Amino acid sequence: MAAQSVRFDNVTMRFGRTTAVDHLDLTVHEGEFLVLVGPSGCGKTTALRMVAGLEDPTEGRVLLGDGDVTHDAPRDRDVAMVFQNYALYPHLDVRRNLAFPLRQRKVAAPEIARRVEEVAAVLELGPLLERLPKQLSGGQRQRVALGRAMVRQPAVFLMDEPLSNLDAQLRLRARAELASLHRRLGTTVIYVTHDQVEAMTMGQRIAVMRDGVLQQVATPQELYRMPANLFVATFIGTPAMGTLAGRLDGDCLQGPDWSLPVGMPLAGRAHAGTDVVLGLRPEHVNRSDADRADLVGIVSLVEPIGSDIYASVTIGTDTVRARLHPDDHPVVGDAIGLGLRLDAAHLFDAVTGIRL
Repeated sequence: MAAQSVRFDNVTMRFGRTTAVDHLDLTVHEGEFLVLVGPSGCGKTTALRMVAGLEDPTEGRVLLGDGDVTHDAPRDRDVAMVFQNYALYPHLDVRRNLAFPLRQRKVAAPEIARRVEEVAAVLELGPLLERLPKQLSGGQRQRVALGRAMVRQPAVFLMDEPLSNLDAQLRLRARAELASLHRRLGTTVIYVTHDQVEAMTMGQRIAVMRDGVLQQVATPQELYRMPANLFVATFIGTPAMGTLAGRLDGDCLQGPDWSLPVGMPLAGRAHAGTDVVLGLRPEHVNRSDADRADLVGIVSLVEPIGSDIYASVTIGTDTVRARLHPDDHPVVGDAIGLGLRLDAAHLFDAVTGIRL
């Protein structure tokens, strides 16, 4: 398989008065595993369908390698798409499901047999080749759908939430298998998901979308450590980043009924009197004695996950999240003191959401 790059050149897609994708400029490099992530309705699947040729953009161009394929039919593009529902033919066994796209292209029978056996070996489908889809588990059907795309040896794989129908345990294993498969094949992959954990663990780069607009493209660590805006900051990360909204007054952040000295390195990022949002990851918030605490709040939610305990703490009208020791046992309704790692805090403009 010869991998190709994919480029969205100022692409806009409208459905009537609704803009699904708004002036998207994005390049996916040859052999890259890029994840498109965002909440439902953000335009990520529409972007994928434009690459596949299932939708024609209202404006802009879609390029595969150096070729403009904006208005090419799907069959004329060297791409293969894996859908959320697998779309297997129920009356065909696994072998014939895998062979179907090659038969449609009138590939010679010996070559079909060779490719089917090759893909079946890679995906460990050999013992299942004579079974019908109804005789397979969800994970096995997912592998058959992936194999049917692989057998074509496309330059680009397009995957639209292919793991969303699997149970949690199987999803973990399937994520590892897909990442390993990509390393072996070196094919370009565009992977759509709304699950930011999936995006963070699989993507070499992640493109975050919201309301059809690209928010940021970066590696998982860059997104986590240097989010471009408040939306990316609170969307990426589990548990989510906690926030405090206030107004800068000298080197202090003033809330409705609290005051937090943040220091000039942080306060100096904006003018005095600016309305800002302070963001803190849970690992940068811990429990502190009341007399030494930066802030005091009320525990509103406790989430034990074994290795740690996460507590959501309400301060005024805002909520921050603290990562606590597993032996700590906060109780909902308790007032607790919090120590904040302000050197690791993020600051955003309260109006635009842009990182300061």
